Amino acid sequence: MSPTVDTIDRHSAAPMYDQLRQLIVDGIERDGLQPGDPLPGEHRLCERYGISRTVVRQALAQLEHEGMVERVKGKGTFVSRPRTSESLVHTLIGLFDDVERRGGHVHSDILRHKREEADADVAAALEIPLGSPVIALERLRHVDGEPWSLSTTWMPEAVGALTLDVDLSEASLYRLLAEHGVQATDGVRSAEATVATHDQAHHLGISAGSALLRLRSISRDASGTPIEYFIALHRGDRSRFEFQLRQEQSQASLLHVDGSGGTFQAGTVSV
Repeated sequence: MSPTVDTIDRHSAAPMYDQLRQLIVDGIERDGLQPGDPLPGEHRLCERYGISRTVVRQALAQLEHEGMVERVKGKGTFVSRPRTSESLVHTLIGLFDDVERRGGHVHSDILRHKREEADADVAAALEIPLGSPVIALERLRHVDGEPWSLSTTWMPEAVGALTLDVDLSEASLYRLLAEHGVQATDGVRSAEATVATHDQAHHLGISAGSALLRLRSISRDASGTPIEYFIALHRGDRSRFEFQLRQEQSQASLLHVDGSGGTFQAGTVSV
């Protein structure tokens, strides 16, 4: 970031940390900084603007919360990498199709794809007897080359068997099933906060204990029969909810914000 004549106005009603936040945003835009470019360190910002480290940390924390910067312990602060949109909470669309809509690319590392016995949780979700054969599909999903989510999908044997001989590393599971006449018409999805275990963090390229968004979904066909149950762990540093409120009707979206503060959104749902 090049030197700037901008200063902190100590007589302004705006908090100093908020002024600094805007100065940093203006500097990123003015200097044409790209995702991954370094920003001045805390000590340098303190000296440049004559402010305390507390003020600097408040400003950087706000920018990090907004998804505009990334702070890496022992390395510094960097312009955030782009984030992508998702409609995964409020629609039956899959990650592959969602990302493709915006021109992005999804690649899946297939970690497990086999027949196994349903445990209590899977059996309850798919409404089948405990121990029934199911097809389990575990994937590490990459969006535009970045580790994005870790998901496990369970399907009743009759449905999942359609997928066993198919390479799903560059393909949409939902499209494959639709080609065989299996299509979800309704379902329930929930989202909750959790933290990454050591193994999950290793796969996703984050630190153990980092925030994750846990999606749980059960999809049904037109007859009401469950055809899929999945649990997906999405990186918490890439996700946020946004609600558009109305007097009688509201809409909810799971959004991702790019490094310049712009948002991408694939759709909304009435709630």
